[in-house]
Amino acid sequence: MSSLNSTVSPNAAFVRPQFFYIKGFSNIPHVKYYYIFLCFVYAVTVFANFFIIFIIYTERSLHTPKYGAVFNLAVIDICESTALIPRIIDTFLFDSQFITYEACLANMFFVHLFTSMQSLTLVVLAYDRFVAICFPLRYHIIMTNSSMFVIIACVWVFTATLIITLVLLITRLSYCRSIVIESYFCDYGTLYRMACNDYFPNYIYGIICIAVFSFVPFSLIVLSYVCILSALLKIASGEERLKAMKTCTSHFMLVIVFYLPFFITYIAALLSVIHPNTRIICTSLSSTIPPMLNPIIYTLKTEEIIGAIRKLYKRNKIISAVINQ
Repeated sequence: MSSLNSTVSPNAAFVRPQFFYIKGFSNIPHVKYYYIFLCFVYAVTVFANFFIIFIIYTERSLHTPKYGAVFNLAVIDICESTALIPRIIDTFLFDSQFITYEACLANMFFVHLFTSMQSLTLVVLAYDRFVAICFPLRYHIIMTNSSMFVIIACVWVFTATLIITLVLLITRLSYCRSIVIESYFCDYGTLYRMACNDYFPNYIYGIICIAVFSFVPFSLIVLSYVCILSALLKIASGEERLKAMKTCTSHFMLVIVFYLPFFITYIAALLSVIHPNTRIICTSLSSTIPPMLNPIIYTLKTEEIIGAIRKLYKRNKIISAVINQ
């Protein structure tokens, strides 16, 4: 990639390249089959999440704080997949691996924004379950549609502010050695390590963002489940205890699907040297699979969603019968 490196001058005081080269999935045998798989993942993600959005929007019984957060999660899942998968397909399947500096920053912003929003939305859902089980008599006072809207709006503003700062910190970096990104998108960590000048502030801010969007949310979710289990143990009736636990099943599965791959990859990177291609495949799967599974889990594991689907089916059947008459 010497021809790419020659486009910048090592003697320049500050170098902002016109473009980057996303190396991504290099030297992986039969990698085109993986791109086809990602196309399938994207199609299922968009269809399943739009279906959840449609069900929640049309069924009045689902106009509750909990399903307001689920609605928000479905929107985030569509946006995250759209920010990531079409770009991967265009970049690697159609050999469009050059990306302008500005487009790279935009790609970084949207991918990190929606990934971070997914993590914090899981915390919001955990808070909803915590209030519902630990303070059942006060649930409808604490958790209203208005309060949920305010919580979600605050999460959006908070996340966008931190991610905008993340991207702005990249603009202070100079690239005089290489413009080859060893990742499948404009990843913040990969990009700041390529810089020639001091990137210590970027490193510190990256650690802060990992803590804020990964470890702190996961800790809060674990703490909420500790409180939920404590409250459930105080319930005398086993049937009521089981019923309360069922309301947490979907959320608990979402947490496992989202956080487990991330922590496995992160811990493996700390304990041993991971081949770049292995890391890229693992991180791309952990970013694209949860948005596909989230609506499927909620559809199969939530009685309210299943009930709403049955109502919609019966309603359409009656309309069809009337029209046919």
